[in-house]
Amino acid sequence: MPIVVTLDVMLAKRKMKSRELAERIGITEANLSLLKSGKVRGIRFDTLARICRELDCQPAELLSYVDGPESDEDPE
Repeated sequence: MPIVVTLDVMLAKRKMKSRELAERIGITEANLSLLKSGKVRGIRFDTLARICRELDCQPAELLSYVDGPESDEDPE
Protein backbone atom coordinates (compact mmCIF):
# COMPACT_ATOMS: atom_id res chain seq x y z
CA MET A 1 0.00 0.00 0.00
CA PRO A 2 1.42 3.40 -0.86
CA ILE A 3 0.44 4.96 2.50
CA VAL A 4 3.04 4.24 5.18
CA VAL A 5 2.20 4.67 8.86
CA THR A 6 5.13 5.91 10.97
CA LEU A 7 3.35 5.98 14.31
CA ASP A 8 5.97 3.69 15.86
CA VAL A 9 8.68 6.21 14.98
CA MET A 10 6.76 9.06 16.62
CA LEU A 11 6.11 6.95 19.72
CA ALA A 12 9.84 6.30 20.00
CA LYS A 13 10.65 10.00 19.56
CA ARG A 14 8.19 10.86 22.34
CA LYS A 15 9.41 7.96 24.51
CA MET A 16 5.85 6.74 24.89
CA LYS A 17 4.61 3.14 24.98
CA SER A 18 1.74 1.99 22.78
CA ARG A 19 -0.21 1.02 25.88
CA GLU A 20 0.01 4.56 27.27
CA LEU A 21 -1.09 6.15 24.00
CA ALA A 22 -3.99 3.70 23.63
CA GLU A 23 -5.21 4.57 27.14
CA ARG A 24 -4.89 8.32 26.53
CA ILE A 25 -6.83 8.29 23.26
CA GLY A 26 -9.42 5.71 24.26
CA ILE A 27 -8.76 2.82 21.87
CA THR A 28 -7.60 -0.73 22.49
CA GLU A 29 -3.96 -1.70 22.24
CA ALA A 30 -4.98 -4.20 19.57
CA ASN A 31 -6.48 -1.47 17.38
CA LEU A 32 -3.45 0.74 17.91
CA SER A 33 -1.20 -2.17 16.93
CA LEU A 34 -3.18 -2.68 13.72
CA LEU A 35 -2.83 1.02 12.95
CA LYS A 36 0.92 0.96 13.62
CA SER A 37 1.38 -2.00 11.29
CA GLY A 38 -0.62 -0.36 8.50
CA LYS A 39 -3.16 -3.20 8.46
CA VAL A 40 -6.17 -0.89 8.68
CA ARG A 41 -8.08 0.42 5.70
CA GLY A 42 -8.89 3.75 7.31
CA ILE A 43 -8.73 5.91 10.40
CA ARG A 44 -11.35 8.24 11.79
CA PHE A 45 -10.33 11.88 11.81
CA ASP A 46 -11.23 12.20 15.49
CA THR A 47 -8.90 9.29 16.33
CA LEU A 48 -6.14 10.86 14.25
CA ALA A 49 -6.71 14.19 16.00
CA ARG A 50 -6.45 12.56 19.45
CA ILE A 51 -3.21 10.82 18.44
CA CYS A 52 -1.77 14.11 17.16
CA ARG A 53 -2.83 15.92 20.34
CA GLU A 54 -1.19 13.34 22.61
CA LEU A 55 2.00 13.09 20.55
CA ASP A 56 2.13 16.84 19.81
CA CYS A 57 2.55 16.25 16.09
CA GLN A 58 0.91 16.81 12.72
CA PRO A 59 -0.81 14.05 10.67
CA ALA A 60 1.97 14.29 8.08
CA GLU A 61 4.42 13.14 10.75
CA LEU A 62 2.42 9.92 11.12
CA LEU A 63 1.46 9.17 7.51
CA SER A 64 3.44 9.34 4.31
CA TYR A 65 2.84 8.47 0.68
CA VAL A 66 5.31 6.20 -1.10
CA ASP A 67 4.83 5.72 -4.82
CA GLY A 68 4.44 2.07 -5.65
CA PRO A 69 2.00 -0.70 -6.52
CA GLU A 70 -1.45 -0.67 -5.02
CA SER A 71 -2.65 -3.55 -2.88
CA ASP A 72 -4.11 -6.52 -4.78
CA GLU A 73 -7.01 -6.55 -2.33
CA ASP A 74 -8.39 -3.24 -3.62
CA PRO A 75 -9.26 -3.50 -7.35
CA GLU A 76 -9.95 0.25 -7.80
